[in-house]
Amino acid sequence: MPNNKKFIIDFDSTFTQVEALDILGEISLENHPERDDRLEKIKEVTDLGMEGRLTLRESIEQRISILEANRGQIDELVKALKKKVSKSFDRNQEFFAENAEDIFIISNGFKDFIVPVVTSFGLKEENVFANEFVYDEKGNIIDFNRDNILSQNNGKAATIKKLELTGDIFVIGDGYTDYEIKAAGLANRFYAFTENVDRPSVTAMADHIAPSLDEILYVNKMNKKYSYPKSRINVLLLENVHPVGIEMLQHEGYNVETYSSAMSEDELAEKIQNVSILGIRSKTNVTSKVLENANRLMAIGAFCIGTNQIDLDTCQEKGIAVFNAPFSNTRSVVELAIAEIIFLMRNISDKSRLMHEGKWDKSANGSFEIRGKKLGIIGYGNIGAQLSVLAENLGLDVYYYDVIEKLALSNATKLNSLDELLKVADIVTLHVDGRPENKNLIGEREFDLMKGGAVFLNLSRGHVVDVKALKKAVESGKVRGTAVDVFPQEPKNNEEPFESDLKGLPNTILTPHIGGSTLEAQQNIAQFVPNKIIDYINTGNTFNSVNFPNIQLPFLKDAHRLIHIHQNAPGVLAKINQTLANYEINIVGQYLKTNEKIGYVITDINKKYSNEVIEALKKIEGTIRFRVLY
Repeated sequence: MPNNKKFIIDFDSTFTQVEALDILGEISLENHPERDDRLEKIKEVTDLGMEGRLTLRESIEQRISILEANRGQIDELVKALKKKVSKSFDRNQEFFAENAEDIFIISNGFKDFIVPVVTSFGLKEENVFANEFVYDEKGNIIDFNRDNILSQNNGKAATIKKLELTGDIFVIGDGYTDYEIKAAGLANRFYAFTENVDRPSVTAMADHIAPSLDEILYVNKMNKKYSYPKSRINVLLLENVHPVGIEMLQHEGYNVETYSSAMSEDELAEKIQNVSILGIRSKTNVTSKVLENANRLMAIGAFCIGTNQIDLDTCQEKGIAVFNAPFSNTRSVVELAIAEIIFLMRNISDKSRLMHEGKWDKSANGSFEIRGKKLGIIGYGNIGAQLSVLAENLGLDVYYYDVIEKLALSNATKLNSLDELLKVADIVTLHVDGRPENKNLIGEREFDLMKGGAVFLNLSRGHVVDVKALKKAVESGKVRGTAVDVFPQEPKNNEEPFESDLKGLPNTILTPHIGGSTLEAQQNIAQFVPNKIIDYINTGNTFNSVNFPNIQLPFLKDAHRLIHIHQNAPGVLAKINQTLANYEINIVGQYLKTNEKIGYVITDINKKYSNEVIEALKKIEGTIRFRVLY
């Protein structure tokens, strides 16, 4: 960092995610009968002081009187605060260690707990300016050093004036007292730090609103952990992604925007222009038209199993990695299939409907146990295989067919053709993917091949079944009962009406694409997909990507990582290495993998290199996308 830059950093809600006296209150008042009321009062006084509506001295006096704390509780407080350091500060520890001489902590908090926390980041104790507790002979906190200039109004500005710092002074904080430094003419810029708390009365006076330390380092072209500010990564999440996923992406420092429904092609094509990460479920189609406008898009997360709603080829061509959750809702889909098989074999839906109409139809006619029946599973992937095991445990004889050779689990019987399965099964259930060649996989011909009175389920994709043919089979009695969870055309949200030829049919269960919609499944998906995307953004890992060559990388240490995505053509790796050699760059580690269309090269290099080499690597013929990780 150039010597003419000095950083003045606040502590509470800036260096740490919390107000230290709030945490001290939780410790000191743990068994106090008025604990909750007092903690709320501490928070109220803190906010009034930070917003400038209560004088600093009044704020300190009131909080100390409420706390009833002692010296013995400070160590416990320090341990808690070290676990609550702001995320962007924690991931940029290198910045603090390298620039400790020019970083000053100036706080209206207290040295007693600030010094142990910030010195663990390599900062100098002599660069910490804060208040000091006064203790009685028993170690109780009874007052504060009233001679300390930081216990007085405008104390921060007065402290900086006494320091006589030279060069550019940058203030980072979240409160009114931080703004006062700039207002006094003692700083070049005031960065309102909003990673932990956003006070509109403070941000309104800021020179720059900083959602993270990454943002500040980025605009100042400083040494930093990542080659981009996380606050500039815009995330768009559609179709009610589970709150866990939203929180994970927000916690990482990204700007997250959410919508409860899907978007049309035109809406998404317009919205995608400034999006870095897109999260969707099954109703949103990411077409080539949408991707034409996606010039900032780095990754797509499908918060579901399938990815047929995404143009994977165009994503490859544009260097956009796609991740899904292939295993996260398997159990939920299987449980629904089992339940619907039992309901259909007992004709429960019709009996229930009649009961609601006031009709009592107690009869065993057309009602069967599932034990001993032949279950035919079309598609023996994650869902089909798990269904196979559970169904067999319930007494079903399991048969399956898959276009790919799959090992039978337990006593399941593999059949060599779809026709053979359709002829033998009492119950047929579909669990195939959404590839285009599966369109109308089951039509009039296939229904004709089934046993008379068979039961049919589709919990896979809407377009794999000819709905008109299914309707005809149900009406004729060829299919005695059907359960359908997916449809060729589905409403984009809960307000749109549902239309289908299957409405009103006997012994027919229609569900609104909820096979994987359990709280457990949605939470699992919401944890899995963001983790994969964050890992890809931060390290370049493509493990579990559905359209990129899969590489699992070691943690980046003491190096810069160059990520080069290119068209799969001979000689690209040689050109990359020759370019690095031309600039005398030492390669620490290198990883390459390709698929039919693209190549993915990860090169870790030492940190001494010219920016010219980056431009040269970008100009290699066939380059799709290039980025650097620090």
